[in-house]
Amino acid sequence: MPKRPLPRPESDALVHDATAGMPRLLEIMARLRAPDGCPWDREQDFATIAPYTLEEAHEVADAIAREAWDELRLELGDLLFQSVYHAQLAEDAGLFAFEDVVSAISDKMVARHPHVFGDESNAKSAEQQTADWERVKAAERGPARTLDGVAMALPALTRAVKLQKRAARVGFDWPSTAEVVDKIVEEAQELTEARDRLTEAEVFEEFGDLMFVVANLARHLKIDPEAALRAANAKFTRRFGRIEDWLSEAGRSPADSDLAEMDALWNRAKAEEKARGTGQAPNSL
Repeated sequence: MPKRPLPRPESDALVHDATAGMPRLLEIMARLRAPDGCPWDREQDFATIAPYTLEEAHEVADAIAREAWDELRLELGDLLFQSVYHAQLAEDAGLFAFEDVVSAISDKMVARHPHVFGDESNAKSAEQQTADWERVKAAERGPARTLDGVAMALPALTRAVKLQKRAARVGFDWPSTAEVVDKIVEEAQELTEARDRLTEAEVFEEFGDLMFVVANLARHLKIDPEAALRAANAKFTRRFGRIEDWLSEAGRSPADSDLAEMDALWNRAKAEEKARGTGQAPNSL
């Protein structure tokens, strides 16, 4: 693999070559971390960069949800840079280099798609291919407990769904959505009926149980709960914004209104959206 950064004249030529593609980006990253590079970049480590990696992944998802394709182009670049950054940190520490990352993911994709790159038939349903994928992943992990390997840093709703999917593969699952809905009702009743006599910690725990079952319902309905909640957040923001618009036209603000008036304006905003056919495409798991 090439030694980066390159000697300065060669490096400068590459950094300023707009057609150089991936080698240019790798050289830029190496220059940022070099002894004469950026002081901020030189101070970073895996732990300090990880939050930015998560943030950039969420911004990619946000651009997709809004169908903001030009923004997506930029956000994908930001996310790619995060991979380059972590690889440079690893190379600086003598662990591995970016080329090793590329080789590892390429080998994994070839191994996990024998119906494309091998001699297996590709006459399979998407469901069967998913099952085969999980089987290969399990074999790669070797002997392990059922729930091992589900990343702790995932958003809580996403991690709940992944944990439940793992448990479902060994038969620990409700057979239908009806049982899940019944459990949601049960958990909600327990929370509301007992909240006055429970400690703060117990209320916290009961609410977590309720959210966990709601995530299970999303899984049974093949809905991404994170995407559904993002859409609900966006809808709330749009409609409350209309409430503020109408109040502003009257020279007032929400602080000058009351719940009854704002609820009526909310219904007006809801009717307005339905008349325009405003809505978000669902995101399935």
